[in-house]
Amino acid sequence: MTAPDSDRYADTDPYADTDPYSSSDPYSSSDPHVNGGAAATASSPPSPDDDGIHVRQDGPRDAPALLLIHGSASSTRVWDPLVPLLTGSHRVIRIDLLGHGRSAKPADRSYAIPEQARRAGAALDRLGIEHAVAVGHSSGGAVATALAERRPELVTALALINTGPGLDAFIATGSATIDLSPWPPADEQLRRFASTAVSRPGYLIPEELLDDVRAMTPHTLTATTVATRSYLEQRALPDRLAVLGKPLLVVFGEDDRRWRSSSASDYRAVPGAKVELLPGLGHSPLLEDPPRTAAPLLAFAAIHSVPADA
Repeated sequence: MTAPDSDRYADTDPYADTDPYSSSDPYSSSDPHVNGGAAATASSPPSPDDDGIHVRQDGPRDAPALLLIHGSASSTRVWDPLVPLLTGSHRVIRIDLLGHGRSAKPADRSYAIPEQARRAGAALDRLGIEHAVAVGHSSGGAVATALAERRPELVTALALINTGPGLDAFIATGSATIDLSPWPPADEQLRRFASTAVSRPGYLIPEELLDDVRAMTPHTLTATTVATRSYLEQRALPDRLAVLGKPLLVVFGEDDRRWRSSSASDYRAVPGAKVELLPGLGHSPLLEDPPRTAAPLLAFAAIHSVPADA
């Protein structure tokens, strides 16, 4: 696989996600909103003082923290179906990575995975969170890994959802191609691009999920792809994780059409790693079957989360 050039996003980022929007559009307001109660939701718009990163919080503020990191061409909203299943026992933090969702999309900033991880850690610092279980979907798992490398005292454990361990596990598909000129791409092209993100029979991808891709720029789409590939080329994720000594959960939809699900076994090289395959689900089990995705995640977090006051 080669890095995309300036005119085409060829064999596009195999980690790229799709995400159906919630019924209320969090992009519609620039003001933070807080709904009262122990499980309040808060959304903080980006500013130059916080790296231009948009942050959402759900659940009790005194509960153990879960940090959810989306993949490429996605946003915090990819987690919408899953979050209600997690907030009964956790403070759930979601960020839009730079270049995605409601976060800034500058042309003059680094999109390297370690830099994205630095911004994620800084977001938790601003919230006063000292310990968190980092959960990444798709390329978000690479960011979670980089965060654990950079901030081992912050990350108590990691959970990776359909995160390919290395580039050799990628299943190249002709549908994973987007023309960058003109921009945004045609709806048919975006829907073809999104089609490999799910595999569950009968699951219909809503039109709104394509808006996250449209909201990106050709530069941010290309730069994030190159950054992910560069990080994996330098060192495969199991090799990175094996030296960290962190508890690891790997959840993988068995019918993933972007990554060989058999590659999940590569993570067994990490001492103590727990690997769970989900039959009948594809690259995005958090969308295709949130309860089945939440079950192993909650069981893992119950063991490895650190109380907020610890």
